[in-house]
Parts: sequence; C-alpha cells; structure tokens
Amino acid sequence: MLSVFVPTASALQKLDNVEADALPPNAIWIDMKSPSPGEDKAVEKLVGIEIPTREDMQEIEISSRLYVENGARYMTATLMCAADSQAPRTTPVTFILTDHRLVTVRYDEPRPFALVAAKLARSCSPNMTGDELLLELLDAVIDRCADILERAGADVDSVSSQIFEPSAERGHARTYSQILLTIGKKGDLTSKVRESLVSIGRLISFVTVETDNVRWSKEQKAQFKTLQRDVSSLTDHASYLSNKITFVLDAMLGVVNLEQNNIIKLFSVMAVVLMPPTLIASAYGMNFKMMPELEWAFGYPMALGMMLVAAVLPYMFFKWKRWL
Repeated sequence: MLSVFVPTASALQKLDNVEADALPPNAIWIDMKSPSPGEDKAVEKLVGIEIPTREDMQEIEISSRLYVENGARYMTATLMCAADSQAPRTTPVTFILTDHRLVTVRYDEPRPFALVAAKLARSCSPNMTGDELLLELLDAVIDRCADILERAGADVDSVSSQIFEPSAERGHARTYSQILLTIGKKGDLTSKVRESLVSIGRLISFVTVETDNVRWSKEQKAQFKTLQRDVSSLTDHASYLSNKITFVLDAMLGVVNLEQNNIIKLFSVMAVVLMPPTLIASAYGMNFKMMPELEWAFGYPMALGMMLVAAVLPYMFFKWKRWL
C-alpha cells in the first residue's frame, strides 16, 4: 500500500491508495507499507532509485543496512512495534533519502509513523522537505523508545517492591509465577528497545556524514546532535534497566529458594519430631506374649503419654535453638 504526502500551504496532505502509475511528482514523502511489485516499479520510476526487498532489509551487516547508491542514502533501522501489547516485536524499516525526498519501506505499523503523519497533517511548513521529515520521524521514534523504557522501569520498580517489601505476600506459587513472568517480559522488551536504539544511533551517525548530495543546515546539524545525545543517554538507561532486571530476577530466584528451603526444613523437623513416637509405637506394636505392659490396665495411656512427650521434647529443643 502506498501513502503519498504532498505539501500544501499549511499542512502535509496525505493521499491514500494512490494508483501506482499516478504518483504526484511533488510528493516529498512516499510511505510504502508491504509494497507490491507494481508499486515498487512505480516508485523506482518516479524517484529513480531501487527499492530494497524485505530480505534485503533483514540483513544484519552494516554494509547492507547503511549505504549510498546512485546518489541516494539507504538507511535501515530496527523499530519497535506493538510495545503496549502482550507480544512486542521489532521490524526493519528502510529510509531512503534522495533529492530532498523521503521514501520509507516497512512491513509493520510502528506508531511513530502515524504520530508524525497526524502532526504534519495539522500544521506543516509549506517548504517541508524529505530531510526535515526524516528528522521528525527519528525524533518520534526516539521519543517512543523513551516512553517504552519509562513504563518498563516503572513496572520493574513495582515488581521490586513486591519482592522486597516486608509486607509482601510470601509462599504463593501463583504470585511467584506472575512476578517471574513479568520480569521475563520486561527483560525481553528492554532488550528489543536497546536493539532499536543501537540501530537508530548508527543511522544518525551515517546520515550526518557530509556528502556531495546532502548539505545539512546549521539547525539540522544541531538537531542531529541532540538526537545523538538522546540515543546515547537512552542506550545507557536501557543497559542500566537490563542490569536492574537481572538483579531483580536473581533476587526473585533467591526468595523462591528460601521458601523451598523453609518447606524442606519443616518436613525435616516433622520427621525428627515423629521419629521417637514412631519408635515407641513400634516397640509396643510387636505383640510379644511376655511383654510386661501387655496385661497392665494403664499400659495404653502410658504408651500414648510416652509418644506425646517424645514428640514435644524435640520440638521444644528446636524452638529453643531457634531452628524453627
């Protein structure tokens, strides 16, 4: 599907479902979502560049993600998708900058694209170019990563409170399972955000290199430097959050081990407490004919009393030693 954006007097007009053979020549942003072969050829004819395939976009080596070809800059970054859902994922997105026109190729729905389109549809400079659009998109992507990390950090703090608070509920397997599941999800989300930030940082470093094709203005250079600082700080924060998640996970596993040890200790103490009464019951359960207490009227109460005393004494000893 093609979405074409053309500048007007005060906004950026979006043209959806444009025919492949009727692309407006004044378009400054061509957004290609899951493009068909016909749409690829139409954009290639209009812009004069080759559109990378999905397989090309999924390459991980830098030379296949960031390069210049026929005067156009090809930049592929990994962006977050569905971060608010139960199954967050990443997707490669290619930005192609040529002749102050921006072409984006994607196969998913990163939220920054919709946010930028809605923002520029309300207000936009009539002299908007693809270079400025790229800056807007990168700024929105970085803001989105920051929001995801903020929520992930708040969730990790909440989990940490459940583990370390004195009033925290203990000994419930369901609670522990939920905590471990939350920690695992936040760790996976944080690693995906960090992967996205690293790819964006490389893209910004690549796009700011001066070439004969693109000359950035002083204001744009300042914006790129700001974006680089934001990416660097967010990458550090993602690393810190990953370390914190690892610490919380180790703490949770330690709590689980302590609970298991307490349960095993309880069974061990019960076994020791019941051992003397079992020995007495075994002795009086042999039913030998010449047992002195066999014909005694108080033999049964005496045996019960001996078993009770034999059980209470070890228990009191353990309490005195503070082993319970």
